[in-house]
Parts: sequence; C-alpha cells; structure tokens
Amino acid sequence: MNKPLRRVSVFCLAMILVLMGWATWIQGAKASDYQDDPHNPRVAIAKYSAPLGNILVGGQPVTGSAATNANLKYKRTYKNGPLYAPVTGFSSQIFGSTQLESLYSDLLGGTDSRLQTPSDALLHERPRGGDVATTIDPKVQKAGYDALGGKTGAALALDPATGRILGMVSTPSYDPGTFAGSTAADQKAWQAMSQDSRQPNLNRALRQPLPPGSTFKLVVAAAALENGLYSSVDQPTASPDPYTLPNTSTKLTNESSSAPCENATIRTALQYSCNTVFAKMAVDLGKDKVRAQAEKFGFNDGKMDVPVRATKSVYPSDMDQAQTALSGIGQFDDQATPLQMAMVASAIANGGDLKTPQLVDQLTDGGGNTVQKNSPKTYHQVMSARTAAQLRSAMQTVVDKGTGSNAQIGGLTVGGKTGTAQHGVNNSGTPYAWFVSYADDGKGHQVAVAVMVEDGLAARNEVSGNGLAAPIAKAMMQAALK
Repeated sequence: MNKPLRRVSVFCLAMILVLMGWATWIQGAKASDYQDDPHNPRVAIAKYSAPLGNILVGGQPVTGSAATNANLKYKRTYKNGPLYAPVTGFSSQIFGSTQLESLYSDLLGGTDSRLQTPSDALLHERPRGGDVATTIDPKVQKAGYDALGGKTGAALALDPATGRILGMVSTPSYDPGTFAGSTAADQKAWQAMSQDSRQPNLNRALRQPLPPGSTFKLVVAAAALENGLYSSVDQPTASPDPYTLPNTSTKLTNESSSAPCENATIRTALQYSCNTVFAKMAVDLGKDKVRAQAEKFGFNDGKMDVPVRATKSVYPSDMDQAQTALSGIGQFDDQATPLQMAMVASAIANGGDLKTPQLVDQLTDGGGNTVQKNSPKTYHQVMSARTAAQLRSAMQTVVDKGTGSNAQIGGLTVGGKTGTAQHGVNNSGTPYAWFVSYADDGKGHQVAVAVMVEDGLAARNEVSGNGLAAPIAKAMMQAALK
C-alpha cells in the first residue's frame, strides 16, 4: 500500500473509532439526559400516553385525566382548579409542570422505580401512576380562599403538633386546567395568565417574602425572654416614648400617641403594638441574639422544602444599631413569607417545639398501597415551654383586649398579633396587612395561621392587620376546629 493511501485509511479508521465512541457516549452515558429532557417530544408522548395518577385532598382527587384526539392521548384536568392551584401546581402538555405536579411527576406518571413490580420489569410495561395524598383540609382551604375573595394575598394554616399544612391559599389564583392541553385555546390561556400583572401563578404563601411588620415583634419578644433580658411578659421594660434611634436624631413613635407604651410590659406592648418597646428591645439584645432566635424559627433557611421549595425569609446580619431597631419592628430589610410567620405562631402554640411544615401525607402506588408515609419531624426546639406559654398568654390579650379583636371565636382560645408593614419609599405605597394567630379548642387540637394581604386597591386608612387579615385567619381557624 502506498503512503498516501495508507494515510487515508488510517484517517478513515480514526474517524470510524471517533464516531463509534460518540455513539456509545450518546446511547450510554447521555441516554438518561436525553430521555428526561423536557424538549424531547417522546418524553411528553410517553407521559401523556396513559392517565396520570392523582393529587388527593381529604382523600379525594382534585386532579384527573381526560382523553384527547391528539398524539398526546391524555391531558390533565383539575377540580376546583383556582382553589387548589397553589397546592397542585400545573401539568401542561406544552408548558411543563410545577410544584407537586413537577416534584412527583415520576410517581404520577408511573415511571418511579418504586412502583415497578417484577412482572412490569419482565414485560417492560409501565406501571399505573401513583397518587400523592396531601395534608390539606378541604374545609380550611375553602374557608381561606372564600375569605380572601378578590384581595391580593395569601394565607397558610398549620397543625402545630404535626407540621401538617392544613390550608395554603394564594389569590388571585388561576385555573391550571385551561392550559393543560396543546390547542390554540390552551396557548391563549397561558399567555393571558403570564401577562397578568397580578401574577396569579405566584404562590404567595411560599414565595412572596414581604416585610412582616409588627408580627415580627413576637420573635423579638421570644428572644428577650429566652436571653433573660426580661423575666416575664408582665415585667416593665425600659422603653422611652418616643424612642430616638441610636446615633441618629430620628424619633420613633407609636401608631397611637395615647397608647401606654412608655416602659410597657411585653404583654401591653403586644396589645397596643408599641414600636418603641420592641425597637429598643432589639437594640438591647443586639442583632446577633435576635438573628439567632429568628433562625430557630426558620429565617435565613434557604432550603425550606415542604416539599415545594419556599423562598427564604430573611433577618439581615449587616446592620447598625438604628437599623437593628427598625428590624425589631419587622421593617428595614426583614422579609418573611406567610409560611414563615405561620411557623412562628406554630412554635408558640406547640410549647416551643416547631415541627417541620409538610404538604404531603403519603405516596401510594396505582393499587393504593403505601410507597412512602411522612411522619412529623421537629425542625427546632425554638424556645422553652415557659416562654411559649408566656407568649400565648400575651397573644390572647391581643385578641381579647387589643388590636386583634376581629379574630375572637366563641368556644376557642385564640391568640394573635397584627401587623401593618410599610411599603415603598417613605411608606408611599399601600401598606401590607398581616395577622398571625393560633387557636386551641381545649381538647388537644390546635391550628396556627398566618395571613398577608397586599391589597393595593384598599384605601390607605383602611389597611390594618385586624381589619383586613384577622377575619381571614378567623375563618380558617373556625374551619379547622369548630
């Protein structure tokens, strides 16, 4: 063989070896990546070739599957879609999936290895999709949704003893069934939702952190009691009125000039929501002690999965004393989701033992057999039982005699804390209304609720935690315990 021909032969052989290696790499190491790539049409064809498993609320499916005449044989359907959208998320033939629909897509679609029987493996058959049973109480969910009505906001209810999420509402909402298919109508519905300035697809209960306002005073009060700054909620504090922010000439005042806030006890300061008391208290404690207490409640945790990932609630670290004072009343750079503030109320209601919030009770296979059962887990021992009891007593005073009167429920012990958080530069926007509460039926059953209303249509003088948010919390607490 002459030299040029030999070179061509070696080159061709090398190319063949490269091609074989590349094909082996694609078909072997990269096969699963291509198989799971959402842009691979075969993924969607396989997923929607049979009915999906369902998401259950109160033991009943709130999802379903309907036959189509397209290549994708079945599409997702939803019962009371706007009511449960913050819980289920959506599963769309075109636009993918979110929340529980996404997290448990393998189980719902029958491709989870835990569903496969020996006969399925032998015959290369896909098992029937499994079900996801949520912790949601349908009565609590509907009560919160109806009470929020046309407002923009969110509400979340927890069982303090278990961490089970009993209600998770976000408004305005959307109907995931309107864009579950692949028709022009589905695309139009998706576009309308995506362009809606009210962001109906935003789960505000988990993913809308906002200044918590005066509801954060519960965290500061817990820190003061746990660190021995004050021995009880009935000990007078060292609190001038007004309070000059450290190293500034700015005087912090209270909402009501007639409120008895000077040197008030923690009980009285919560009852009248005294800014001066808790701003001074935060400075006396120091930012590090307040932050340590806040983090026990869940602040600054960027991996809060319920199992849907919640946006991190923030208590800042880089502050001077004046900023620490403002953070003590839930302002400056404090940020909290309704989930986070429900966790604060839950820990107080449960004697300081904060259970990890969970939205899913159990997973089952297509035959109803349990694949996974979730049990209660302690997130943190946030405070002593004595501190928790002191705060429950003070929160009861807020509802019985103070700013939270709209949450009173006959036959139940109710404690709460209102909040009206500043919004915009120099508080130029409509404030956010908060209410954090718990209720106890005296028979061993409790519920903790956090409500946030960001109602930009309300008149500024009509925005208050008691006026806008407390009635929503009351409706959910009644539904849970009455």
